[in-house]
Amino acid sequence: MTTTGGRTAPAPTTRPPLQLSTVHPGATRRYRLAGFTLHPQMRMAGAVDRSALPAVRGLREGGAEDFAWMDRLDERLRGGGHGPDHAYMLDRLRLVVSDDPKRPGYVYIDEELGQGVLLAAEEERTSQDLLWEALAAARDDTLVNCITTADHWAVGVGLAARLDIGQEGYLAVRGMGEPAPYLASGHFL
Repeated sequence: MTTTGGRTAPAPTTRPPLQLSTVHPGATRRYRLAGFTLHPQMRMAGAVDRSALPAVRGLREGGAEDFAWMDRLDERLRGGGHGPDHAYMLDRLRLVVSDDPKRPGYVYIDEELGQGVLLAAEEERTSQDLLWEALAAARDDTLVNCITTADHWAVGVGLAARLDIGQEGYLAVRGMGEPAPYLASGHFL
């Protein structure tokens, strides 16, 4: 909290200037008029072809000790760290991280739903490995959301896993480029 002229006001927050938008014309118009650039998103869904799953190496289970470098990676990719959201997600989701500090990256996996929920990495090779790990956790059907044109590496993985591709709305960003390699979460952009 800050005090100005005897009044207490909430402390300013720094939130990355990104939002998810539906294809509804009113939503896209509002975001565009507010100065956001709209990046079309794709989604991939279906049953993973288990025979296509590669042996992925260089990953390990993550934990709270990884949050500091994860927030630094988030800062570079999306303009801000996830901060306390990481602890919340870790309590509910499986965290898998790159074992190589020169190739930082992470993915949260919802094992109940059998899908990756949020993925961020420094480079595409790590992103691909993390997405394959998430797809290996898939049950009957899975979903890969929030794929922008900057993340065509995810399209390649999804097509190799025999998932179907479709259009899903927009990632709206203001004052920054498309975060990549990055697959946003609807709840924790």
